[in-house]
Amino acid sequence: MSLAAPQPAFDGHVFRFAQRTGRLRASAIREILKVTAMPDVISFAGGLPAPELFPIEHFAKACHDVLAHDGAAALQYSVTEGYPPLREWICEYLARVNHIACTPDQVLIISGSQQGLDLIGKVLLDPGDTVIIENPAYLGAIQAFDAYQAQYVNVATDDNGIVTADLIRVLREAKRKPKLLYLVPNFQNPSGITLSLQRRRDVVAIAAEHGIPIYEDDPYGRLRYSGEHLPSLMSIAGSRNCIYMSTVSKTIAPGMRVAWLVIPDREVFERVVPAKQAADLHTSSFTQRAVYAYACQPGVFEAHVAEMLPVYARRRDLMLESLARFMPEGTSWTRPDGGLFLWARMPEGVDTEELLELASRRLVAFVPGRPFWVNCVVRNTMRLNFSNASDEMIVEGILRLGEAVRAYMAGAK
Repeated sequence: MSLAAPQPAFDGHVFRFAQRTGRLRASAIREILKVTAMPDVISFAGGLPAPELFPIEHFAKACHDVLAHDGAAALQYSVTEGYPPLREWICEYLARVNHIACTPDQVLIISGSQQGLDLIGKVLLDPGDTVIIENPAYLGAIQAFDAYQAQYVNVATDDNGIVTADLIRVLREAKRKPKLLYLVPNFQNPSGITLSLQRRRDVVAIAAEHGIPIYEDDPYGRLRYSGEHLPSLMSIAGSRNCIYMSTVSKTIAPGMRVAWLVIPDREVFERVVPAKQAADLHTSSFTQRAVYAYACQPGVFEAHVAEMLPVYARRRDLMLESLARFMPEGTSWTRPDGGLFLWARMPEGVDTEELLELASRRLVAFVPGRPFWVNCVVRNTMRLNFSNASDEMIVEGILRLGEAVRAYMAGAK
């Protein structure tokens, strides 16, 4: 008689997915970038800095210096919190440019801003918890918080950012107290809109009154081309009940994947550190040291920012001029004071996902707006990036886009 255990019937599939994966979707932007990688396509789709402005020579020197003088440590495992001299530099930098008072033990180096979104979601959000966001909202935040089964309450926005009267309404009507208010106050992705000074003060006061923490995502703050610099939400709040995040992706280069969270609340910080340990142990020892070595070359970092700003300002202005010249009547767009994007609205009845197919035949690409909208379906918006294309490509690309919109409206779908 055989003693072998009976074998269960094999149905051909042995992996059973976690319930939370049901909401995970590939980024619409990442998928479009796969298509627009062809050399003939003029792409306004990605949020890409201009590669010709990357500080290659000075960064090469920084990398050489790190390997020459600190190579063994740079190639070794390191502490989760991050390279101490870099954390100190970040504190000095934030005090100088954003009037944020923080100490190195409140700074956590992360592997790009996207990891910060994931870590805060992991630490603060349970399934069904509510996050208050702008509408349209940053797609990367939606992706990150979706992984933790968050629910969203969206606040109305206008040309000055979120409407504080609507924020008050949302908080008063909320059946469950929201866990988080997530904002991109400077040159928001995707809209390019900046939260006005008075509304910053009002948002901080409203959040404090209702006991809602603010997550301030500030990747674009240094990229201002017009208007006056505005204080950060964290500086207005005196660092109380706030988390601040920024990155070198837009000021140095995105390939470094070096960003930081400022978390003054000690209990939150001590929860986020083991969450990061579970994800990647620590951000690359080498890239942290290289970023620090680059930033410490006298005058180099600020000179690089000063070089970028007029280039991006000219490209923004050229895209605005081209839209006014080539887009049909009934279209509108934002006029950002900085950042990398503007937001366009087509006439009612234009579905920009369908329009993208028509535009791609004319070898021009953009990101349809639908994935950025939360709790509603809006089909006639799009995001346009102006930083990555040359002057000539911007003019030609918007010409092609205008032709595609006219063809769509004429019925050539």
